[in-house]
Amino acid sequence: MGDDEEKYDGMLLVMAQQHEGGVQELVNTFFSFLRRKTDFFTGGEPGAPEKLVKEAFAHHSELALRAQKEKQSRQEKEKKEKAEQAAKLKAEEERKRKEAENEPRIKELTDEEADRLQTEIDQRKVEEKKEEQAAAAETSDKADKQSDSEGEEDEKDKGKMKPNSGNGADLPDYRWTQALSEVDLLVPFDVKFRLKGKDVVVDIQRRSLKVGLKGHPPVIDALLYNEVKVEESSWLIEDGKVVTVHLEKINKMEWWNKLVTTDPEINTKKICPENSKLSDLDGETRSMVEKMMYDQRQKSMGLPTSEEQKKQDILKKFMEQHPEMDFSKAKFS
Repeated sequence: MGDDEEKYDGMLLVMAQQHEGGVQELVNTFFSFLRRKTDFFTGGEPGAPEKLVKEAFAHHSELALRAQKEKQSRQEKEKKEKAEQAAKLKAEEERKRKEAENEPRIKELTDEEADRLQTEIDQRKVEEKKEEQAAAAETSDKADKQSDSEGEEDEKDKGKMKPNSGNGADLPDYRWTQALSEVDLLVPFDVKFRLKGKDVVVDIQRRSLKVGLKGHPPVIDALLYNEVKVEESSWLIEDGKVVTVHLEKINKMEWWNKLVTTDPEINTKKICPENSKLSDLDGETRSMVEKMMYDQRQKSMGLPTSEEQKKQDILKKFMEQHPEMDFSKAKFS
């Protein structure tokens, strides 16, 4: 079945989350629907519905048991490989330890060798001191450039909110966080009873979002910052008090500076994506994200971006290949 098997997972997951009685209540809902809205129980030969259910159960039971067996086999194989690798490392460490024990502990130097060694040590100290001074000077220059750049950015981004720990914003009535590919929203409700699906209004559209209690003004009812995939987005109720909404971005290469157009802006330059999230991306997307992050850091320090650096390198190579040409009055952008 492949992808078709997962086609309705989003819708079914939302249904399952609305059944507080668990799997038993969910299965009962399915059969209730078949009884009330179809001729499943009465439209065929006697015993046909039961046979169909048993065949479906047997088929999926076999698939589940096979998947579990494959998983256990894979885990055992990985465990065995790790044990073999650990044994090899231990044997290698033991071999190196024995070799070290067999080597002479103290080697006496001649006067000539001692003088030569001391000269090398003195030269190394002088070189290290020069490198430290050069590094300190370079760091100071970069810090000055970064300070100037940050001053300009502060003026430009004045009034923008600093992102929360989830790269979103903590607002009076709700909290939202984001990754490059998705947005998660938490809307708490101060009510004296446990919320159920019938008590709330959640309307997710491609470019708009509405969340609130039925019979009350909505907490959110506005245009989204950008478009989302409605079929891959979902919502549920946690702890009977909090509505959580998950939105899948269509453009997975941008950070949102607000959830909806009525929100205050956050400063996206202060967003810090986690490396663990980058590792989840495919090779091409990860390269693009890392390039964006590199260019953003370069700009913040007043240094050239990757594209600007490439242009400078090409120009430098061209000038070296044509020393007869005079570039003193040329203007480059």
